[in-house]
Amino acid sequence: MSPTPLALRLGIDLGGTKTEAIALDRLGGRELARRRVATARGSYDGTVATVKGLVEALEAELGAAGSVGIGIPGTVSPRSGLIKNANSTWLIGKPFDRDLAEALGRPVRLANDADCFALSEASDGAGAGAATLFGVILGTGVGGGIVVHGRLLAGPNAIAGEWGHNPLPGPTDDERPGPPCYCGKSGCIETFLSGPALARDHGGGLSGAEVAALAESGDPPAVAALARYQERLARALATVLNVLDPQVVVLGGGLSRIAALYETVPRLWGRYVFSDTVDTRLVPPVHGDSSGVRGAAWLWP
Repeated sequence: MSPTPLALRLGIDLGGTKTEAIALDRLGGRELARRRVATARGSYDGTVATVKGLVEALEAELGAAGSVGIGIPGTVSPRSGLIKNANSTWLIGKPFDRDLAEALGRPVRLANDADCFALSEASDGAGAGAATLFGVILGTGVGGGIVVHGRLLAGPNAIAGEWGHNPLPGPTDDERPGPPCYCGKSGCIETFLSGPALARDHGGGLSGAEVAALAESGDPPAVAALARYQERLARALATVLNVLDPQVVVLGGGLSRIAALYETVPRLWGRYVFSDTVDTRLVPPVHGDSSGVRGAAWLWP
């Protein structure tokens, strides 16, 4: 059967170990198909071929063609048009969007994976209908994305939402100068609020998720580490609220599964927000680990 032009929304989430693809109904956003394969780590040509293969496989399965959006752990430099700031280092300095467009025979849209998460939750997730949304990734790293009236906010430097590389606000004496960050600075929000940061603060050789589970069971050192984490998250998010004043903040990433955050952090951030009341909602994601790939599909309006 001959494919029907652009009947689908296709999203690709390029992860460090797995690359996932999803096909959504173009109008309603209903999931129609999904595939996941190993990422071609270290191979640029292999990555282009992987994305091409996933798109072709989904279109063959559904007998329809679609627009293609891709979430990557980096971004396209507005100056050079090449990939920058990518954890998947084999993409850096490459014209990834242009090479994919040539391989697929159609234009593609690329966005940072945190932006894709935010767009997904704003489109048909926890922030659906909100005029302004700040999407947060609390995982191996810390990132964010901003959606205003259903569209990603993009600036001249392609760094909107990169709150993880601001300094932790109001550091105490024992938080100065802060842990070193891969970006070359010290004391970045990411060095306090990532999963590895929570694990390091606990000091017990556990993962961040394991520390959170211990805290839930009442283990005193884990309870103390989680309390420090929540207070730091409240400080960090308060600066976002003071600048952006979003209606909704949605947490994603592995640490977003810590249920206590959604009660404790809003109780704490009021002391740092420049307002007599704080009506911003702090919520978990509706689509969970699928938000990134869904958001990539929504990059085409």
